[in-house]
Amino acid sequence: MLAHAEKTVREKGAGALSLRELARDIGVSPGAPSRHFRNKQALLDTLALRGFQRLAAAREDALGSAGGTFAERLAAMARAYLGFALANGALFDLMCQADTGARTAPELREAARRWPGQLAALVADGQSGGEVRTGAPERVALPVFAALHGYARLAVGGALPAELTEHGLDDVIDSVLQGCRP
Repeated sequence: MLAHAEKTVREKGAGALSLRELARDIGVSPGAPSRHFRNKQALLDTLALRGFQRLAAAREDALGSAGGTFAERLAAMARAYLGFALANGALFDLMCQADTGARTAPELREAARRWPGQLAALVADGQSGGEVRTGAPERVALPVFAALHGYARLAVGGALPAELTEHGLDDVIDSVLQGCRP
């Protein structure tokens, strides 16, 4: 059910997803999806959560093969983030639009906040090694996150020419690293 729902979101957008049509498409009774998801939003939230989990795994894989410097680890995280976003554009958009307010499931809120938290931890580690300027890690990481996330959104949305999408991340990383220097 989730795989088919993600395919629908990828091909037609989240607005086109219908629990009834999903049931029909996968050959189950019209009420079957409601046994797992109380409504369409609950299904979309589950898809977003799964996306955040896959993104976290991609970042962990990237960090596992990155060098030991702050610059190398940041570049690895940035490339994993952009790679995931470009490979899963509709899912990435859904994740970015996920409501993470008080009424949202705690696991979705936590998953949505994990990436900025990991950047803050990376900044703190870089500070302890003298590679990153002083300051509250969350505040130093905020422009890093804003630049990388903004670039990913522009790339996924098709707002960048192909040559910028391909090589522009290097420029964003360089700019971010300059802003982080002690």
